[in-house]
Amino acid sequence: MQIYSVTDPKFKKYGKVVEGVDFSELIAKMEECTPLPEGVEYVPGLAELEALPAAKELSVKVYGEMPIQVGYCNGHNCMLNALEYHRDSEINIAATDAILMLGWQPDITDDFTYDTSLVEAFLVPKGTAVEVYATSLHYAPCGVDGAGFKVGIVLPKGTNLPLDAAHAGGEDGHLTAKNKWLLGHPEGGLDEGSPMGLIGKNLNVNE
Repeated sequence: MQIYSVTDPKFKKYGKVVEGVDFSELIAKMEECTPLPEGVEYVPGLAELEALPAAKELSVKVYGEMPIQVGYCNGHNCMLNALEYHRDSEINIAATDAILMLGWQPDITDDFTYDTSLVEAFLVPKGTAVEVYATSLHYAPCGVDGAGFKVGIVLPKGTNLPLDAAHAGGEDGHLTAKNKWLLGHPEGGLDEGSPMGLIGKNLNVNE
């Protein structure tokens, strides 16, 4: 799979590199106090990260003074497995080198399927933060050459928390958590009952 840099013009469709915020303390805190599991672990918000100056800067400068949560997605992964999207941008902060496999929401068909051949992959070097636009499909990051990854995840407060009601039919049926619409791959190992939608190969960044 061809992997582009987030500085490549191809990335402009999906997001941009975040400038003007010092992430060094946040990355150091992630290295110190977040695990690196064999699988993938996602935590929506972590108090130790949310207390740092970078979190305040992101709330004010990037999210227009909206409340945010700062968590992480860490582990080992090389597969696509699913794609999701939110109604807001997501900030990814690379505490290690990481690869993002991304799609574009307008390419979802009317019957809520998405062809994985349209996915493109981008390397986010350690120390880099990127804004992934609301129209960008994404899921768990991947490591580089089999290594683990640690990525800080910033989203509007409450995103990815459990739903309060049942949802079914059309796009609504793909809502699996607050502000999270999901299209799973049949070979992605998701929980039983997760909405499917990805057609084509379950992509591997190492192939």
